[in-house]
Amino acid sequence: MTKDDAPQADEDRREFAEEADTLWEITIAPAIWALHFLLCYGLMSLACAKDLFPAGTVRLVLIAASVAALAAIVGLGLRSLRQWGALKTGEITHPRGTPENRHRFLGHAAFLLSVIAFLGVIFVSMPLLVIGGCQ
Repeated sequence: MTKDDAPQADEDRREFAEEADTLWEITIAPAIWALHFLLCYGLMSLACAKDLFPAGTVRLVLIAASVAALAAIVGLGLRSLRQWGALKTGEITHPRGTPENRHRFLGHAAFLLSVIAFLGVIFVSMPLLVIGGCQ
């Protein structure tokens, strides 16, 4: 890093605050997946094993929750894709260790985690669509 590339104190604090926010954003899509998993298996187990809720109603509620989780993950994925900037710049990798490259890397990581979370929600939701009820 040359003297011209060295960040100033205010710029350093601003970039750290942006990267700290992005670090939290990385965890949101996997957290949605985990909460969706717990909700699906928890409610269906209460509906099937304990007969606390009607299974058909729980199934419809969980399908709606699955659609909401998928929509939230897609929104997060699109936001992180914009942060990554691969579509806009055409650059997939950023070899220099500049603050902008670190910011884009965090967007890249968040995008990939959003893809994994999306697939996770799809696979957790498959039994809701394939299996009719408590069998």
